[in-house]
Amino acid sequence: MEVYFDNAATTKPFPEVIDKIVQGYEEYGNTSSLHNKGIRAEKLVKEAKSVFAKLLKVDDKELFFTSGGTESNNLAIIGTALANRRSGKHIITSSIEHASVLNTMKALEEDGFVDTFEITVIEVNKEGIIDIEALKDAIREDTILVSLMHVNNEIGSVQPIKEIGRIIKESNSKTLFHVDGVQSFGKYSIHPKKDLIDLLSISAHKIHGPKGVGLLFVKDKVKIKPIIFGGNHQKGLRSGTENVPGVMGFAEAAKLMYESLEEKIQYLYNIKKELAYGILNNIDDTAINGSIEEGAPHILNIRFKYIRSEVLMHTLENNGIYVSTGSACSSNKNSTSQVLKCLGLDINEVDESVRFSFSVYNTIEEVNYCIENLKKEVPFLRRYVRGGK
Repeated sequence: MEVYFDNAATTKPFPEVIDKIVQGYEEYGNTSSLHNKGIRAEKLVKEAKSVFAKLLKVDDKELFFTSGGTESNNLAIIGTALANRRSGKHIITSSIEHASVLNTMKALEEDGFVDTFEITVIEVNKEGIIDIEALKDAIREDTILVSLMHVNNEIGSVQPIKEIGRIIKESNSKTLFHVDGVQSFGKYSIHPKKDLIDLLSISAHKIHGPKGVGLLFVKDKVKIKPIIFGGNHQKGLRSGTENVPGVMGFAEAAKLMYESLEEKIQYLYNIKKELAYGILNNIDDTAINGSIEEGAPHILNIRFKYIRSEVLMHTLENNGIYVSTGSACSSNKNSTSQVLKCLGLDINEVDESVRFSFSVYNTIEEVNYCIENLKKEVPFLRRYVRGGK
């Protein structure tokens, strides 16, 4: 049996998505061309955009297609920092953000892209939830942006974005709120205007869509500068010929994910709980990083004491089970998880943690197969650690 439990890294495309992508390649016109083929391509992009506008309850003109979540996060942070630097140079984020946010913040702080900015990093508790009071205290008159992720990609912690949006606007109505929704779009109903979100990043391949396509919501009248220059596509904010097949596949994936969303969420929680309690109840010296009940439905991070996660990952792989030792987006595969360290885990505990992440394609049969393999392999691997555990 082959079991894919690495869906936080990427997901298997829906068949309907692949059909849409093929259709998009057949409609090969350039959206900037003035002839019928170009007009047809532009119409398809507009149709895709209207899908997201309805799901997010925003206007079409507030949506911009990108190459993925990383570009959306870069554009949101750098673009607003440069456009609003005369109002202030203070930005707030958290310690458990994705590398596409933390490394962008670091670049703004060290190089600045014209000016240097002051970055305040808010810490999290052992469940990976940010300190709300610390955030409130950190917001100043010159704070131009708060950038936080909705769902953490390694442990699945869920930030209370509605409460955070309210606190930000009550503390400083001019401070912009950017949410990295890459892991939450398709798992939660997100309505930026209701939640006081000014900018929202999402990505296609996390919801059974194609890789290389993302979206950025920018609330009307928010000041933002482009970071890619060219033919002034998409109102000049994101130049570059639109990826028509990718955009069509992305919209199809979003439509399918949001059909019977509550049923899908419950299904994912059932898969997650079955695996979590199956491991905790059958294998000694295991512990959850984060929370089962309060965390996102599709991410489970578990520590197997006395076993290096990389060893367990490859052992499971030999049995056809694919899991992860953490974020798949780190270019340095030997780096230690910053997220797990921020929860208070020591270096050994971090090195013993494995991420399981689920999709609607996973089954209880796959969960049982995984548990049976862990019951067999974990005691075997522990015999080879110092002291013969």
